[in-house]
Amino acid sequence: MTKKTNKKKLVQTPEKKRPWYKRILSWLWRKRWWIMILIVATLGGFFIFGGDENKRAEYSTVRITRGDLRQVVTATGEIQPVNTVNVGSQVSGTIDHLYVDFNSTVQKGDVLLTIEPSVLQATVDESKASLDSAISQRDYAKSEYERNKYLYSEGFISRAEMEQSETSYNQAESSVKRAQSTYDRAVTNLGYATITSPVNGTVISRKVDVGQTVAASFQTPDLFEIAEDLTKMQIETSVSEADIGVIADGQPVTFTVDAYPTETFEGVVRQIRLSPTVTSNVVVYTVVIDVDNTDLRLKPGMTAFVTIIISEKENVWKAANSGFLVRSFRGILDDADINGATPQTHLMLMRDENIILVPYEKGLSTATETEIISDEIQVGDQIVTGRVGATTMSSGNQMRIGNPMGGPRR
Repeated sequence: MTKKTNKKKLVQTPEKKRPWYKRILSWLWRKRWWIMILIVATLGGFFIFGGDENKRAEYSTVRITRGDLRQVVTATGEIQPVNTVNVGSQVSGTIDHLYVDFNSTVQKGDVLLTIEPSVLQATVDESKASLDSAISQRDYAKSEYERNKYLYSEGFISRAEMEQSETSYNQAESSVKRAQSTYDRAVTNLGYATITSPVNGTVISRKVDVGQTVAASFQTPDLFEIAEDLTKMQIETSVSEADIGVIADGQPVTFTVDAYPTETFEGVVRQIRLSPTVTSNVVVYTVVIDVDNTDLRLKPGMTAFVTIIISEKENVWKAANSGFLVRSFRGILDDADINGATPQTHLMLMRDENIILVPYEKGLSTATETEIISDEIQVGDQIVTGRVGATTMSSGNQMRIGNPMGGPRR
C-alpha cells in the first residue's frame, strides 16, 4: 500500500510544480477545436445579426436607381390601306368576262369585267324604236299645227281647231323628250355592263367569277375591292377612356406584327376619332396611326401590337412605385426630425446607415416606376417604406409595409 501511494504522489508532483499559465495553455491546446468553432460561430453571428446590418434589416427599403423612363399606352389593331374602294354593279346580268384577278395592278378607267349585254342591248333597241316613233309623230303634229295656224290666220278654220292642233304638237314634243330619256337610260345601263376601275390601285379582293349572276335589284353588289395605295397603310386601334387623355396627334408609335417577330416598325398618330364605342362596358375610342409601307412588307389584315409613346426621359433618378406608398413618417422618425415634412413633399431615405428626409417632386410616372426630381439624391440612397412587419393606416384601409402593392395607372 505504501508503494502505491508513493507512486501516485510521484505522478502528481510534477503537475503541481508546473506554473499556472502553462497549465492554462495546456488546457487550451487540448480544447483547441471546440474553441475555434466557438470563435467562428461568434464572428458569423456578429456579421449576420449584429452591428449596422441589423439596423438595415429592420427597415423595408426600395432602391433608387438612375436610368431611362418611358411612358407608353399599348393597344392592338389591324393594318389596312388608307383608302379602299368597293367596286360594284348598277345593272343585273351574268358575268361574261373577267380581266383582273387578285393582286392585279390597275389604272383608272381600266376594264375589270363585262356583263353579258344582250338583254341590255335589246332594251336600247326598243328604246330607240320608241324614240323614232315619237319623233315621227311630233314631226307630223308640227306640220299639222303649222298648216292650221296658216288656215286660221286666213279665216278658213276656227280657233278651236287651231288650238287642238297646237296641243297635239306640244304633247308629241313631250313624248319625244320622254322617249329620248328612256333611250339615254338604256344606253347608260348598257355602258354599266362594262365595269371599269375608278382609281389607280391594287385589287385586293375579287368576289365574283365568270358565269355568276349579278342581281342589282335592291342594292349594289360588291364585285372588287381596290386599295388605292399599298405603300401608305394605317392602323385603327381601340384605346380606353382611361388612356385616351394622354394621346395626341403626332405622337410616335412603334409596333410589331407576328409575320416579323424580331422587327419593330414605326408610325405616327394621325387622328383620334370622337365617336366612342362601348366594348364589355368599357368606353373606347378609335386612334388612327399612319404607317409607311414603301417596301410592301406589311399586308392588309395583319394584327399590329401597338405601343404609343407618350413621353420619354433619359438618365433620371427613379424608383419603383411601391416606394411612394408611405403615408406617415411617425414610428420611424421623431417629431423633431419630421419638422412638418410630409410623404408628399419629402422622401425618407437610408443613407450611410442613417435615415434622413429629402425634399422631392414626382416627375414622369409609368406603370412600374416613377421619376424623382431632387438635387439631394445620391448614389446608393434607398427609400425607407417602413419597419419590417409593421402596418400603417390610410383613409380607413390597412396596408402592410414591407410588401406594398399597387401603382399609378399608366
